[in-house]
Amino acid sequence: MPDKRQFAEASCLPMHELLVHDLGLLPFDLALNNQVAAVDEVANGGPERLFLVEHPPVITLGRNSGREHLLVAPEILEQQGITLVQTSRGGSITCHYPGQLVAYPIFRMARRPGGLRGLVHDLEEAIIQALALFGLQARRSPGRPGVWIEERKIASIGLGLRKWVSYHGLALNLCQDTSLFDRITLCGLHGVRPTSVHVELHREQPDMREMKETLAGTIRDVLLS
Repeated sequence: MPDKRQFAEASCLPMHELLVHDLGLLPFDLALNNQVAAVDEVANGGPERLFLVEHPPVITLGRNSGREHLLVAPEILEQQGITLVQTSRGGSITCHYPGQLVAYPIFRMARRPGGLRGLVHDLEEAIIQALALFGLQARRSPGRPGVWIEERKIASIGLGLRKWVSYHGLALNLCQDTSLFDRITLCGLHGVRPTSVHVELHREQPDMREMKETLAGTIRDVLLS
């Protein structure tokens, strides 16, 4: 069971069989603890969950790669207040920070055709649909998981599997400041630049609350339809 002290301050909205938890700003390790506890609950028949969260500055490494794409020494990151974490998710190196929306889907995979690859496709579709509602035309890039606007990456996806339940998830850049990406080779892809919703729209809208509501809605529509 996820830590009730953390959930006491979180909003929890039932969406059909999906419980959506808004965890606000939460360190990466505490959010991971919530995910692992929720995986156990879902694996035992509990309702599927979606966690929405922002993280303090953190750089995360995929289970098989990432450190080779770190552009600054770990001790420099520590001095700058940036956490470096080895994870069990797929994908390469990425980062999270306030102003980026992170979503962690805790879903039973036995009921989802296509396995984790199919879930990645569906999450990409949910992001694309959410961005379209704000007038942004986003797309997939074959062989490169995530969501793109032209050649600029606006969202990353990296999933893990535990007890046949998904965890880890997606990160959608919302606010203008994407400077944390300067410390890494984004997702291990040389020459790729990050972008964000506010950069592409040339205004500081939508806000985080509206983006959370919109993305939760498109995830519900795509994955529970």
